[in-house]
Amino acid sequence: MSLASYVHAMGRGPGRGRSLTQDEAEDAMRQILAGEAAPEAVGALLMLMRYRGESPDEVVGFVNAIRATLTPWPGEKPGLDWPSYAAGRTRSVPLFLLAAKLVARAGVTVLVHGWNSHQNPVASVRSALDICGIPQADGLATGARLLEEGGLAYLPLEAISPRALDLLKLRDVLGLRSAVNTVLRVLNPAGATASVQGVFHPPYRELQADAGALLGQRNLTVIKGGGGEFERHPSKEMELFGLRDGTPWQSSAAPIWDETRRLGDSDLHPADLARLWDGSLTDPFAEAVVIGTAALALDTVGKPDAARLAADLWANRHQAQAA
Repeated sequence: MSLASYVHAMGRGPGRGRSLTQDEAEDAMRQILAGEAAPEAVGALLMLMRYRGESPDEVVGFVNAIRATLTPWPGEKPGLDWPSYAAGRTRSVPLFLLAAKLVARAGVTVLVHGWNSHQNPVASVRSALDICGIPQADGLATGARLLEEGGLAYLPLEAISPRALDLLKLRDVLGLRSAVNTVLRVLNPAGATASVQGVFHPPYRELQADAGALLGQRNLTVIKGGGGEFERHPSKEMELFGLRDGTPWQSSAAPIWDETRRLGDSDLHPADLARLWDGSLTDPFAEAVVIGTAALALDTVGKPDAARLAADLWANRHQAQAA
């Protein structure tokens, strides 16, 4: 079936158009990845899906098609999948990278992967990797080796699926994000049993949780995070969505900091990430962001008393680093 038939099914008008089935969505993405679809049809499909709101079946179909093109993960599966696909216009420094380091200090291998558009230099994830001491892989084999050696690595999207990156970059052409942004958050390219995901718009929390369930994800936590990343605001009660042992799950996390402040209202600079880690800079609010984010991630992978563990890991991070 051609892509035009799927565009027709979705765009027939009020009361007549419909969402795609999982099989239809998978076939549509297969055509797109194979270069068999006209660019006009690709844009029409993605924008109709954006207008209607993508369904869990559509997300899963797209994920299955992309996964079918990936090289199998060459090593032991990571303990935690941590996608990073948010824009950075409303963000400060990526404190969640320090949270990922804490999770790795707990003995959980963490694969961070992604691509971030429209970021200002302060919010740049990739620029912060060296500052945080997080190695960047140039491919899946390197990523698996880095996880085995140090427990934490960043894998850029272009090393996972260059064609998926091309589709993500259509935002610059179309002027709007597309379902591809959601798809990459739930892609889990290495097949980790646990995943943490951030969203910018609250309705996507349930969408990604539902898609995760259909994909067979075992443990998942989705939050409305800072700028769309998995990064918690310590002054707010957090609504949590996802899965625990494959079962739909919903909970909340109480505030852990009394100060009222926006995550983006910060004077921190990228170099301050290293200073926060080595203790030469003290910023209680930033530290609460790191500890609170790490606690949610540790709970996702099943660590008991995750809040206390995250606080202890932060307090003893220098000892852990030297060990």
